[in-house]
Amino acid sequence: MGVNNANLAALIGSRICHDLISPIGAITNGLELLGMAGNVQGPELDLISDSVGNAGARIRFFRVAFGAAGDQLLGRPEVVSILDDLNRGGRLNMQWGPLDAQPRSLTRLAFLALQCLETATPYGGNAQVFCDRDEWTVTANATKLIIDEPLWASLSDPQSQVGITPAQVQFALLPVVAAESGRTLQITFTDTQISIQF
Repeated sequence: MGVNNANLAALIGSRICHDLISPIGAITNGLELLGMAGNVQGPELDLISDSVGNAGARIRFFRVAFGAAGDQLLGRPEVVSILDDLNRGGRLNMQWGPLDAQPRSLTRLAFLALQCLETATPYGGNAQVFCDRDEWTVTANATKLIIDEPLWASLSDPQSQVGITPAQVQFALLPVVAAESGRTLQITFTDTQISIQF
């Protein structure tokens, strides 16, 4: 079987997201029907709706970040919709710059980079994705950054032996996916900003 570890991980990610998105959609539809019928109202329903909405947004994001990329394009409206839904429940406000449809493989790189930036901005901040002449920059700005230096160094040093936890899996996957796309990662820091370029 000609599947390497990164491709196998992507296929597993696609399968999990595919299997979870349908029941979450069904729960969302059920909540809408309950709301329209007027049988259930109040903060309890709002809490469930917010939680289901956040779970759906995360799964749509994960489907791009961890799923199989393929050759298709992702349009701006779809990407913006994913990020807007995710922004409602997150601390990092993420904005998508590219106006044209982009290859799914490069959108995947940008989403993985955004996840890396999330780990450095636990108190919140703003992130932007820019693409200029096929050069991508994903930047986060925050008043307080938490930087795990060996973890961040592992993005540009394939020989790094840093330990990865499940919450940090994007740091292991981003350099592999970048290399498969023929991209080199460059990381820059200031006291209030981190940028990932590829």
